[in-house]
Amino acid sequence: MTQDTNRNTPIFIVGAPRSGTTLLQYMLRSHPRISLPTGESHFIVPLCENPFAFGDLSQPENVRRLLQDMYRRSAEFLDTDLHGVRFDIDSLTEELWKEGRQTPQAIISGLFEKNARGEGKLRWGDKTPYYVLHLPKIIEWFPGAQIIHLIRDGRDCSLSLINRARDFYVYNVYEAAKYWQHFVQAGREYGKILSPESYIEIRYEDLLADPRGTMTQICAFLGEQYTDSLVNFSKAKQAGKTPLLQKPVQPDNAGKWRSQMSHARIRTFESVAADTLAQLGYPVETDAKALPWISQAVFRGHNWLMALLNRKIRGPLLR
Repeated sequence: MTQDTNRNTPIFIVGAPRSGTTLLQYMLRSHPRISLPTGESHFIVPLCENPFAFGDLSQPENVRRLLQDMYRRSAEFLDTDLHGVRFDIDSLTEELWKEGRQTPQAIISGLFEKNARGEGKLRWGDKTPYYVLHLPKIIEWFPGAQIIHLIRDGRDCSLSLINRARDFYVYNVYEAAKYWQHFVQAGREYGKILSPESYIEIRYEDLLADPRGTMTQICAFLGEQYTDSLVNFSKAKQAGKTPLLQKPVQPDNAGKWRSQMSHARIRTFESVAADTLAQLGYPVETDAKALPWISQAVFRGHNWLMALLNRKIRGPLLR
């Protein structure tokens, strides 16, 4: 595909959480034509799924109500991750209403377009991994949108998920395997019904091993010109939860499960997701037999109890 300088349809980076989507986000936002906020929106699906929740959006007061709800859902993102526009509800209400944006998706597009223009760019995108569970709707709401589904070896994902258990409520390798497989299979199944111009799968390991070749492939899919700024991307100023973003691409950030997972944990993961691993070209290391029902019940019970305790501990802090 050659560069299409007239294309301005949105780009969505999706995948199972902890699959490297943030790295791809920072690389792609370094393209001179592509604007990607530095966080995750999380409001697109809930707002677009309820188009009548705010009344007649031809009325400015209802546009305001939608923007207020957007801010309620994602205040940190709107305050800190938009680098081309200030999220001022008063001015945005007036501007978006005057532009005749009368659906949630039109208002969302208007916000992201303003942010892109403020950065001197022509296309906007978003990186929110769980949107992989809603791809047909994303394409319906944003015709012409292009989906990049980033996939990482689930065993490495499981290490990262469990390390961030308090964020994802995943506390053991059995539940991590189910979680990863759910996201990956949903994206791949939806991808089968989307056109090749709308959907592409990229392996995280390929991005690490050959960043230039992989980004060239992504640019061809997007109809954009490859530029070395994608590999020499602008690093994060603060490490936050992803310290690798302060460094160049790290080829050795793959296959950690080989040294950090016991044989028993690898077997537990593969008892759930061996078929999905194999379909994606990842090696299966064990016999991958299903666990006895009592073992499965223990894993489920452990995860349920830990999640319950986590919510009780965190709940008061979040109110």
